Amino acid sequence: MTIRERTEQIEKQILSPRAALSAQSRGRQHPEEPDEIRTCFQRDRDRVLHSKAFRRLKQKTQVFLSPEGDHYRTRLTHTLEVSQIARTIARALQLNEDLTEAIALAHDLGHTPFGHAGERALNTLSPGGFAHYQQSLRVVDKLERAGRGLNLTWEVRNGIVTHTKGEWAATLEGCAVRRADHIAFLNHDIEDAITAGVLREEQLPADAVQVLGSTKSQRITTMITDLVKNSQEGSALSFSPQVNDAYEVLREFMYSTVYVDPEAKREERKVEKLITDLYEKILAEPELLPNLYLQVAYTEGLDRAAVDYISGMSDEFATRLYEQLFVPQKWHIL
Repeated sequence: MTIRERTEQIEKQILSPRAALSAQSRGRQHPEEPDEIRTCFQRDRDRVLHSKAFRRLKQKTQVFLSPEGDHYRTRLTHTLEVSQIARTIARALQLNEDLTEAIALAHDLGHTPFGHAGERALNTLSPGGFAHYQQSLRVVDKLERAGRGLNLTWEVRNGIVTHTKGEWAATLEGCAVRRADHIAFLNHDIEDAITAGVLREEQLPADAVQVLGSTKSQRITTMITDLVKNSQEGSALSFSPQVNDAYEVLREFMYSTVYVDPEAKREERKVEKLITDLYEKILAEPELLPNLYLQVAYTEGLDRAAVDYISGMSDEFATRLYEQLFVPQKWHIL
């Protein structure tokens, strides 16, 4: 018996009947020989963790564009917080933590530079529209490893593309990541907004605070605990009505205040122009595309290649490329 087979046997013994077992995965798009040590979901987690797209998350906006200070979230730290919360939920419900972690680490790989401002810009520009959760799946299927993709399991891919809205994941592990994403972004965005001076703690809706707690830690603990207690049986992960109502109140408050705050979002007005100019420049001069995206242009069209290229950029790279293409450079005399 290999170490992987022993792990698969342990999963059958200790995990909930509702958990996704690695030995029963629907498999990969391209079959591979099993690993002697790692289960298929452990291999997926490792492939995501070592991908280029994952490393680029460290320079992608979460909420505030290029904030001054070391303690604001980036898309990478958001991803790590989602992973931690999702694994806590999975462990409490005896779900498959390896599958949960793989989905969580991969869920935002397709996110644009400059956060949702970049996503909105690309969605407007591209005839086919743009959604980061669909792009995340495209990254792992098509763009990573020089166009070969990561060849992840069906369960991880399903969890990635369903993590935001619409149809829920087919596995409870995927549902746990979706809930964890909601818990994480709401609470860390509040903390970042308070740190930035955009929001004062006393402004938070009192009825929601009374139910969820007055600190980030209390709110996260309340939401996780409630979710676990309310999801012991059945095929769905859900909050109790009381906690769900409080969550919705807090979420609506953030969308009506912080997420549209003119001071906090003043730089986002420049994002649309930057993304638009890059997109149009690439359409006019396809030779600007690296080889991988030239191949995409040849097989799937120039728009698809431009969207893939731009959405994969970090904030810093997109800004630097814009400066190279549109800002006059100093003349260096030798």
